[in-house]
Amino acid sequence: MRRSDLTRILGPARTRRWRAPTGQTPDIAILGTGFAGIGMAIRLKQAGIDSFTIYEKADRVGGTWRDNTYPGAACDVPSHLYSFSFEPAPSWSRHFAPQAEILAYLERCTDRYALHEHIRFGSEVTSARYDDDTCRWELGIAGGPSVSAAVLVSGLGQLNRPAYPDLPGIDDFAGTQFHSARWNHDHDLTGERIAVIGNGASAVQFVPKIAPGAAHLYQVQRSANWIGPKPDRLYADVTKDLFRAVPALERAYRAGIYLSFESRFLAFRDRDGAASKLFEKGIRAYLRQQVPDPELRAVLTPDYPVGCKRVLISNDYYATLQRDNVEVVTDPIERVTPDGLRTASGRDLPVDTIIYGTGFDSTHFLSPLEIVGHNGVRLDEVWRDGAEAYLGMTVAGFPNLFMLYGPNTNLGHNSILFMIERQLTYVLQCLRSLVDHDLAAIDVRHEVMDRYNDSIQESVRSTVWNAGCHSWYKTDSGKVTNNWPRFTLQYWWDTVSADLDDFDQEPARTHPRRRVAATGSG
Repeated sequence: MRRSDLTRILGPARTRRWRAPTGQTPDIAILGTGFAGIGMAIRLKQAGIDSFTIYEKADRVGGTWRDNTYPGAACDVPSHLYSFSFEPAPSWSRHFAPQAEILAYLERCTDRYALHEHIRFGSEVTSARYDDDTCRWELGIAGGPSVSAAVLVSGLGQLNRPAYPDLPGIDDFAGTQFHSARWNHDHDLTGERIAVIGNGASAVQFVPKIAPGAAHLYQVQRSANWIGPKPDRLYADVTKDLFRAVPALERAYRAGIYLSFESRFLAFRDRDGAASKLFEKGIRAYLRQQVPDPELRAVLTPDYPVGCKRVLISNDYYATLQRDNVEVVTDPIERVTPDGLRTASGRDLPVDTIIYGTGFDSTHFLSPLEIVGHNGVRLDEVWRDGAEAYLGMTVAGFPNLFMLYGPNTNLGHNSILFMIERQLTYVLQCLRSLVDHDLAAIDVRHEVMDRYNDSIQESVRSTVWNAGCHSWYKTDSGKVTNNWPRFTLQYWWDTVSADLDDFDQEPARTHPRRRVAATGSG
């Protein structure tokens, strides 16, 4: 692979500026101010398009990095790859950036590109209905008047709706309880008896932080997770100075991380392959080294292949579970009582605070937003057997609707920002097609979407994500709707250009109100 090829794949530092004829850029509604929404807005600005409005239900930007403020919150993708290629950050403090630093990065991006003038804070979009007569999306806003837009871009992502366990008595608990994604910073956990329900990516980060101050901590585990070491470290000042002084050096460093992570797909692509077995061997060795007690190690050993669920990384979680004041509970929770938890075997666990580290509702994409497309078709009905979309972005019957981080674009082996950047480029190409071809709307053809998703599900079959485990990658029926089952290089290739032949096209000239020309920014 030539260096120029890798540069194109990882994303250019600048976007070729495209200015449509004055007044003819579509007015665009963007949902959310996480990485996807902010990235879309920046790319529009760089392309010379200002006719967009970002709708954000909260009072500040940040998405998941605004919401997840639990102790120890950090990214498990290296910092230099978990940032925009077109907005590098040479001064990351460490290899895996903490939550506050990532949030600050998004806020800097917002300020640098003057995005605040485009954001409507406190504006939760509750519904989106496509008007066949005007070829526009009518958006319902909670507590406010509706608005309309020619193009709707969702940056809502997959991890924004906390999931709570369905436990009897949950409302009867007399103590304090909260979800890790809604951390109660006003509540002092020192000296308390704490139950943490769930042992996923969030729990492995916050449990080591709160356990030392707790009187007792119950780690409630439904099933064990595979955990590997976290190769974290601080960046020396000289390294940061070099990255600032020589941008090409930072880009080369980023490229090296990308290629290293890309190679990990070999361990996930074939669950019976040699790479998968070698990867599992290394993870098992780490578990043996960290947990010498064979009885506890057996409890912490998953009964499914490595990668079937998200592989976690931590240097202190296993050590925390071996503290005298920490207990791993595998007995299923039967109910919540006013004083704590009762297990299926009848044991009562006295608890002052319950923390739910139970993840997110990840397979109901765009929920609870009600979306109605062409001819009154509801998106939740189209997706009743599991979400799917062409390239993870467009759904037949929903013209001018684009999703960022949509179905089958999550990654188990690389940075989601790579996928998002590819989607931003693709959406911009679609917007250009609307203007250059004088179109009111484009709608991906059913046969194109069906053929694409058949191929995706065929690729999924041999992957480790399709093995026999329950994970947030799958629907209740077992369909993998979240993960991209190929190398990300393939996604780069698939999104190099938007082919208008893949879409049904509605010419603007058929109706004077169908022009995509903006009359303002929303």
